[in-house]
Amino acid sequence: MPAGGGRVDHALSSAPPEGLFLLSAISQYIGAAIAVNVFDDVAPQSVAWLRVVGAALALLVVSPGFHRGWTRRQLAGTAVFGIATALMNLCFYLAIERIDLGKSVAIEFIGPIAVAAATTRNVRNGLALLLAGVGVVTLGGVELGDEPLGVLFILLASALWAAYIVVGARVAQANRGVAGLGVGLAIGAVAIAPIGAPWSGPVWVSPTLLVLCCATGVFSNAIGYGIDQHVLRRIPIRRFSVLLALLPVTALAVGWIALDQQPGALDLAGMALVLAGVAIQERDEVAAAELELEPS
Repeated sequence: MPAGGGRVDHALSSAPPEGLFLLSAISQYIGAAIAVNVFDDVAPQSVAWLRVVGAALALLVVSPGFHRGWTRRQLAGTAVFGIATALMNLCFYLAIERIDLGKSVAIEFIGPIAVAAATTRNVRNGLALLLAGVGVVTLGGVELGDEPLGVLFILLASALWAAYIVVGARVAQANRGVAGLGVGLAIGAVAIAPIGAPWSGPVWVSPTLLVLCCATGVFSNAIGYGIDQHVLRRIPIRRFSVLLALLPVTALAVGWIALDQQPGALDLAGMALVLAGVAIQERDEVAAAELELEPS
């Protein structure tokens, strides 16, 4: 049995993608719930910046030699990924200051749906995508007129999430492990520093706020995105995008438990549709795998 990080890599490589997605989603939205509770004391853009800084530092600390062996192309791709991810975090936090966590993630899921639609290959995949999409729209049933700025920010986050999936898949295939994610986030942290740093004053005089802001990075980025990188090396982008439909469901549950954002009947119906879509997608993937294993 490999030791230390080897055991972690082995577990991530052998665990079912659905289980990893659930773990990633829980971790990400625990981080988001912490962030929402900090917004009264620290501006959302500063919490987003410190989230990226905290995650980058955590990942680079556990990645000795992270600066070695980069090609120019790998570094450029990682920089694009890191900046897109940092901007996605920034827009997401500006949105969840204004819109409930579960509804925000549901609207944000438009980006992954677009990626999944672009890579759909058959009728069953299309049905899975349709069910997941309808479920997400049901979960995100917010009136556009209620919080137009919040909706604008979450739509921007949605577009950046699509970029995160496409560019992140390429970064994952470079097989740099968490070092690649750490370097990308470090570049992203520098890119959004002019937006986040100026309003971060309260954090530097309160150790508690500093720890909480950095904790959002560890939970949401270091753990959540680290798991994503492992999963992206194992499954196609299409399947990854549909499995991401589990995130709005998890966000709804975390928002309910941690933030008292109670779901209604339509929200529960949306959750059921999302889970049905994921189940159909997974059944198709299992059937395809069985066909590949059959002797010719």
